[in-house]
Amino acid sequence: MTQQYLAPAAATTAAAPEGGFARALMAATAATPSEAPAGGTGSAVLTAAESQIGQSEQPPGSNDGPAIAVYRSAVTGAQAGAPWCAYFASWAAAQAGTPLGDAGQGLGSVSEITSWAASTGRLLPADATPAPGDLILFGTRHVGIVESVNPDGTLTTVEGNSHNQVERVTRQAGEATGFVQLG
Repeated sequence: MTQQYLAPAAATTAAAPEGGFARALMAATAATPSEAPAGGTGSAVLTAAESQIGQSEQPPGSNDGPAIAVYRSAVTGAQAGAPWCAYFASWAAAQAGTPLGDAGQGLGSVSEITSWAASTGRLLPADATPAPGDLILFGTRHVGIVESVNPDGTLTTVEGNSHNQVERVTRQAGEATGFVQLG
């Protein structure tokens, strides 16, 4: 069975019935790990993340909205209105069949992700070369997902809660404080 990820452009159409977006996104998140895209965990994490590019807060600046509510559902104890980059990373990992946390509960902060990664041997130093689908850490303030390492040494990432949305970002390698290996 093929994983059904929500295409970003299709996510917010004016003609969609009320609740239609949330229902579609929930359906996209209901897939089992065996339905994850071929290519391993990193590829599946990245595919899930890329499918959400363009999803944004509603209203802007609220740390909330239909898509953010779905990302939040991947983290036990998550709270509406809280910064959501870690919720997004937890959601993407759960879609790949590799939920974050010792019990797969998802992790709601960058410091929780870092502690979990260190305790499970998944934490890589900032000077490591990450693989697509690895998490990229920016201290304790932000987390994203590595899409690629570019020939010029920059990194392309997919990040939730970047300018109030999920977006593709180009980063200098020196911005990272570490990486979390998921695959």
